[in-house]
Amino acid sequence: MRHIYSGKVRDVYELERLNPHRLLMVATDRVSAFDVVMKETVPSKGQILTAMSCYWMERTSDIVPNHLIAKFPNAEVIGEPFAEEFVGRSVVTARAEMIELECIVRGYLAGSAYKEYRSTSTVHGHKVAPGMAPASRLDEPLFCPSVKNHLGHDENVSIEAAKVMFPSSLVDKLAELSLAIYSRGAKIAEAAGIILADTKFEFGFAEGELVLCDEVMTPDSSRFWSRESYVPGTEPEQYDKQPLRDYLEMTGWDKTPPPPDIPSAVLESLARRYREVYATITGSDISEWLGDAAAALSTARSDFGD
Repeated sequence: MRHIYSGKVRDVYELERLNPHRLLMVATDRVSAFDVVMKETVPSKGQILTAMSCYWMERTSDIVPNHLIAKFPNAEVIGEPFAEEFVGRSVVTARAEMIELECIVRGYLAGSAYKEYRSTSTVHGHKVAPGMAPASRLDEPLFCPSVKNHLGHDENVSIEAAKVMFPSSLVDKLAELSLAIYSRGAKIAEAAGIILADTKFEFGFAEGELVLCDEVMTPDSSRFWSRESYVPGTEPEQYDKQPLRDYLEMTGWDKTPPPPDIPSAVLESLARRYREVYATITGSDISEWLGDAAAALSTARSDFGD
């Protein structure tokens, strides 16, 4: 393997022995907030993100193809020195040329969307009905693009502005796909007692085909709320990294590196929420995923060069 990229959470390797068009994507236990990586890690977080992304990719592949080639790479593919370290947190993917546009879908009024609404009565430039309380459900989910900035905070842009930077037909297609995937995910989550308040998607082109990439509807990229305790205008019970954001807001941190130290209680709360939302939505404990991943390490190598 050859290391080619590290993001806030994921490390990416080229599987040059097998096929230069195949990558190994590894989700670490690193955690970020406000586009800054914390010094501490959340145990098993990367394995839960990997398992959950695979769960959603399998359930939305009829809407749009995705970059997933194999969800359980074995020791020969990973490389013996790294096999145990990467078990359950690595997948083989197609190599894609990423579109530098984050495709955010908001179904509820929360976070920065509510802050904008409170001052302008809009969400990402969309006009929204007046008098809505925080955490209210929007009349319909909104596509809210954001331009990726690898050196700082991503920048929210209107759909019209996105069409100046990218082909208009591509932006329309990304909006269509993002809203369809969100609707599918929100329906499945709601049946399990979870509200998918908002989420973000990333897309790219793999050998000329538009595909869904990276993570999909995980606690890192989404807001998950308990449907049972949900009341508009109140703080919902949350199953994502909002407790980390809340703690950081209380410290008065200016959201530039270095971040403050994170108490163990906050990290433990994050780990518990990640495990719970995975189990609630998928109906499977993360230990089952880890067992399947560990078993795959010793299997005969599949030809991922196909």
